[in-house]
Amino acid sequence: MTAGNGSGDVQALRAEIQQTRAELGETVQALAARADVKARLRESADQTKQKVREQAAHTAEVVRGSVHDAGESARRHPLPWVAVAVGALAAVVVLIVVQGRRR
Repeated sequence: MTAGNGSGDVQALRAEIQQTRAELGETVQALAARADVKARLRESADQTKQKVREQAAHTAEVVRGSVHDAGESARRHPLPWVAVAVGALAAVVVLIVVQGRRR
């Protein structure tokens, strides 16, 4: 720093001033980033979009696996699926017959 009589190391003062300016610049940039609400919201939205994409991909993978497992089960045990198909067909036929009689 400076001595009381006014003589001091000018180079040291200049270096200290330079250091203080650099720190002040960093502080101002940090404050500006915090004050930029639009940018913070945009960043938050981008992070949320990424999370949703990851969750959707995981869910799609789980569904694909479930569908594959159901298909394998239907191939191994076709009787229950045949019964459901026959029941649905019977229901359609009954509805057609009932609709025909109403006319």
